Amino acid sequence: MTQLPQLLHYDLGEGVTAFSSTRHGGVSEGNYAEFNINYYCGDLVSHIEANRQTLCRLLGIDENHLVYPHQVHGVEVRQIDGEFFSLSSAERKMVLEGVDAVRTDLRGVCVGVSTADCIPLLIYDEAHHAVCAVHAGWRGTVARVAQKAVTEMHRVYSSSPADLRVVVGPGISLENFEVGDEVYERFAEAGFPMESIARRYKKWHIDLWECNRLQFIQLGVSPSNIQVSGICTFAQADDFFSARRLGIDSGRIFTGIYLSTNS
Repeated sequence: MTQLPQLLHYDLGEGVTAFSSTRHGGVSEGNYAEFNINYYCGDLVSHIEANRQTLCRLLGIDENHLVYPHQVHGVEVRQIDGEFFSLSSAERKMVLEGVDAVRTDLRGVCVGVSTADCIPLLIYDEAHHAVCAVHAGWRGTVARVAQKAVTEMHRVYSSSPADLRVVVGPGISLENFEVGDEVYERFAEAGFPMESIARRYKKWHIDLWECNRLQFIQLGVSPSNIQVSGICTFAQADDFFSARRLGIDSGRIFTGIYLSTNS
């Protein structure tokens, strides 16, 4: 019998479900063990599909309504609307290619992103009943993908930053995210407050959690509406996938969000 995936849930209020998967539950093996639903990291398709089906049963959604992109460390934000579900599977795959954030205002549609040290971000606009999931690796963070996502939500849904609730999910911590001088310079050139987000040990270390939290605050999101999980994937690789610990041929955490159909 397939073990149910163990999920880390976030409280964003009534009518919305937000979570990150752990490594536990599911049928994947080796560095993909046990729960992985990412098609782009080398896991067996049969294991991925079995895990997807189990997750959708647990969430109580149609498997067709579990949507996540093929990420490229960019800033492209894609809208998931009714037209998307009229497309063929090949066309949907094309729509989701090269995308690092997905948003929707459809109920019962779970949008999410895959990470294994990068930072997953979830955004919920209770006032306009819209959600967004964002993949923020260091490149996306430097390019301010979080701000791009909020700007797009304002454009499409009239979302106000003051109404947003945000999750900064599990990812690599400052203590374990060692970078070269060239990466440090990228953040400095992008205007980040280096005294707040960087620390020098033998090499520079960057705080991606704080980089993304500050982006939301700068746009007007209340600090009290931002939840930072504080879970370091590198330090807790037994429970969460970490590419730096396991290699890139390993599983991915899935961080998703959806609006309830009965709210």
